[in-house]
Amino acid sequence: MVKVKDLRAKSDSELAEMASDLRKESFNLRFSQATGQLANTARRRQVRREIATIKTLQTERLTKKGK
Repeated sequence: MVKVKDLRAKSDSELAEMASDLRKESFNLRFSQATGQLANTARRRQVRREIATIKTLQTERLTKKGK
């Protein structure tokens, strides 16, 4: 699990790239689960939460820039 402190230190482009990679991983995990090949089902939840955390940080940065 990625810590918020570590994510705050990353740039906007790094966060966007990380979110993109996590979305791809999420797709692959869903596909693996559908075919019965997924061993670690908890990883899906971790990935969803990491994506949500990144999106939250991106939104915070956008609202701070607007002020």
